[in-house]
Amino acid sequence: MQRRTFLTGTALAAAAAALPLSVPAFADTARRKPRRALGPTVDVSSLDDLQDAIDAAGPGTRIVLANGTYTVPSAKPLTITGKNGTRSAPITIVAASRGGAVLRGERSFVFDASSNVTVSGFSFRQSTTLEIPPTCTYIRLTRNDFQLADIEGLHWVMVRGDEAVIDRNHFHGKTTLGIFLGIEGDGTEAMAQGVHIHRNHFSDHTFAGSNGGEPIRLGVSPRALSSAHALVEYNLFERANGDPEAISVKSSDNTIRYNTIRDSLGGIVLRHGNRTRVDSNYLIGGEEGIRIYGNDHVIVNNYLAGLSGRAMVIGSGTERDHLPGESAEARRGNDAPDRVLIAHNTLLDNTGGTLSGESQRPHEPRDVTVADNLLVGQTGSLVEMATTVRFTWQGNILFGAAADGNIPAGGFVRADPRLVRGSDGVYRLSSTSRAIDAATLSPAPVTTDLDGDPRGSRRDVGADEYATATPLRRPLTPADVGPNAR
Repeated sequence: MQRRTFLTGTALAAAAAALPLSVPAFADTARRKPRRALGPTVDVSSLDDLQDAIDAAGPGTRIVLANGTYTVPSAKPLTITGKNGTRSAPITIVAASRGGAVLRGERSFVFDASSNVTVSGFSFRQSTTLEIPPTCTYIRLTRNDFQLADIEGLHWVMVRGDEAVIDRNHFHGKTTLGIFLGIEGDGTEAMAQGVHIHRNHFSDHTFAGSNGGEPIRLGVSPRALSSAHALVEYNLFERANGDPEAISVKSSDNTIRYNTIRDSLGGIVLRHGNRTRVDSNYLIGGEEGIRIYGNDHVIVNNYLAGLSGRAMVIGSGTERDHLPGESAEARRGNDAPDRVLIAHNTLLDNTGGTLSGESQRPHEPRDVTVADNLLVGQTGSLVEMATTVRFTWQGNILFGAAADGNIPAGGFVRADPRLVRGSDGVYRLSSTSRAIDAATLSPAPVTTDLDGDPRGSRRDVGADEYATATPLRRPLTPADVGPNAR
């Protein structure tokens, strides 16, 4: 018989938080693809002609720049000012073939007071940041290749405008301090709303410093309490070694899902902010896993395997909570995790630590639910928590030569999950696994699993729900992302 344990009090609140309230209205990727209306196509072969075509463009205009290498004069960037397409008829500026038009010089496109403009297929090689300012909305950068000048401290793309879409780009080849893609907002505290980052390839950032080389930085400390409602999904990170944080979240109310981080130093870190959902991500063969600070997060369906660092860390805080009006110094500190739900994750053979806490800060995590996770390891201890307050542990399955650690008795069972390795390298449940139908949380925090399979009414422990059908989702490969992705 399937076991059921009903949560009460703060644990129930954490489970309720699993509902995808923070997922923006464009959670269905297909809804983010505006229909292309018929309009004039203008072919150009020089920067002057390109600027003239931009100045004359209206809704539905498609401007095609001939392949070649173009050096944009410092005093004469390509300005997109006061240009407004529509959702069904954007203004599109595109290279004749993907990557065929190379833009060099100090700057390329400069946006202002524009909306519904798409820039596609360019190779950006400029020496300053490409920015989408707060005066712009619905700007899309798609199928571009970004390898800007490798200048110390240069951030490559900064988004401050609402409803921007950054998709199917390749960011690669940086060795210095600076981020590939940053999301901020107007002023010092606001966040751009509804930014959608998907199907991008982030690779080969080799900055050797200890901080400051994130592929994606979603906010900064002063913006931590501002809701962004960003959706970061289906992105691939490979050899992302510029920072321990491949996806650094420093804002509130975001969704991080369906991403693959492989062979990278960086992991997913909820560094600042509240109410972010981290769902169905693969972190494989790298170093850092998922690290959690802040309140009311939901961490479900993630697969963390073969990591040499700490797989999942429930952090501690220099502050109990970040609050409006606090000092800049306080805001930069860590916010202790409260009311976090960690459920249906698989942590497999991570040698630097499986599930652990931190003791170096004064404020401990509180009211956290850790349930229906699968922890497998061969060395050390599977659970190494520091001080905790009002934790709920239930339904977890532990296995392997690693010690149990300090997980409370009654919060787990020891059982062989009988995993089998798939053709994609992912270990999933076999038909005789003890994890099948063994989940305990009610209400259910998930309706599908890591692969996209339905969970049904009797859920399995861990990220995988046993199924015989071909998985709908797998770890991403370079063919799934970047300029040539579907």
